[in-house]
Amino acid sequence: MITLEDWALIRRLAAEGVPKAQIAARLGISRTTVVKAVASDSPPRYSRSPQPRSFAVFEARVREMLAEHPDMPSTVIAERVGWTGSARWFRENVARLRPEQRRPDPADRLEWAAGDAAQCDLWFPPKKIPLEDGTTALLPVLVIVAAHSRFITGRMLPSRKTEDLLLGSWELIQQIGRVPRRLIWDNEAGIGRRGKLADGVTAFSGTLATRIVQLKPYDPESKGIVERRNGFFETSFMPGRTFTSPADFNAQFAAWLQLANRRVVRTIKAAPTDLIGRDQAAMLPLPPIPLQLGWRHRIRLGKDYYVRLDSSDYSVDPTMIGRMVDVTADLDRVRVRAGGRIIADHARVWARGLTVTDPAHVETAKRLREQVQQPRPVHPVDDLTRDLADYDRAFGLAEGAA
Repeated sequence: MITLEDWALIRRLAAEGVPKAQIAARLGISRTTVVKAVASDSPPRYSRSPQPRSFAVFEARVREMLAEHPDMPSTVIAERVGWTGSARWFRENVARLRPEQRRPDPADRLEWAAGDAAQCDLWFPPKKIPLEDGTTALLPVLVIVAAHSRFITGRMLPSRKTEDLLLGSWELIQQIGRVPRRLIWDNEAGIGRRGKLADGVTAFSGTLATRIVQLKPYDPESKGIVERRNGFFETSFMPGRTFTSPADFNAQFAAWLQLANRRVVRTIKAAPTDLIGRDQAAMLPLPPIPLQLGWRHRIRLGKDYYVRLDSSDYSVDPTMIGRMVDVTADLDRVRVRAGGRIIADHARVWARGLTVTDPAHVETAKRLREQVQQPRPVHPVDDLTRDLADYDRAFGLAEGAA
């Protein structure tokens, strides 16, 4: 096969009128090669004749496995079909076939009307937060974003249980100032799964007159706004920050969100603070009655004068031992009441398995214990002497007896 330079030279000489035999003699090639070069419209290319590939005998079986399990790793497929050749070659061929077996899942561009919806999600910052007992933990941050204005609210929570999720949701909705007509969630266990809401969530949504929408699996675009904000937090809020406690995190996060909500969002070409008024105008008003949210249970106070809430124990006034008490808690405080009167009030701890004690309760317990340990006084009887005539009458020995 002649080179590209020879092909170009042959065509130039032929165009100048040089005879083909003379061109062949000059280049040391056959006249037939010169004729073909002059007749061709493109330079010569070397192409190898097709050969059967080693993967070809496995391709049908691989397609069947990918049709049934599109995400099966190539190493597993190779083992199942009995491949013994190059792992890299097999992996490249599987990667070529895999897109053909996946069903397309198009993502729609959604339009969000003012006041219609807010997207809710839990974000886990990639940094452990110091807790009261010296340990650290990865804690959830509840994020609610108004879908139309992109206005962001968020707060770190002690847990992802229903009680804390509802408390956090109510606090963030109050920050928005109005109630979105829909709260969009994925299948978070504390909110509900498989179309069934968790205990207390239905009453919460009913009191707010809003609707909880649980997304179906594999529907990321319906909650994409809040999920993109989670990524935004990790690249713009987290770098270079340190936190001493959950309260410190919330303080820093709240201050930063005020700046973030004033930034222009590219997709809507406006800042959230400029559009939140339009969102609020179309939202529902806040309920006129206070919401009964948080941790609530009623127990009889035992001799160990502590009550348990979310794995930690809190002391109670020991004078209430044996009585029924009401335990309530929000995101910040744990309170115990008896007959409507507060008998214990503690800051809620975020660490697991702690014991929180009020020194006044310990002193009261000590005083009560000392009183129990003292012997009871015996009151003397004035006269224990009995008249002997009583015994005579009891045994029938009185005068005049037969």
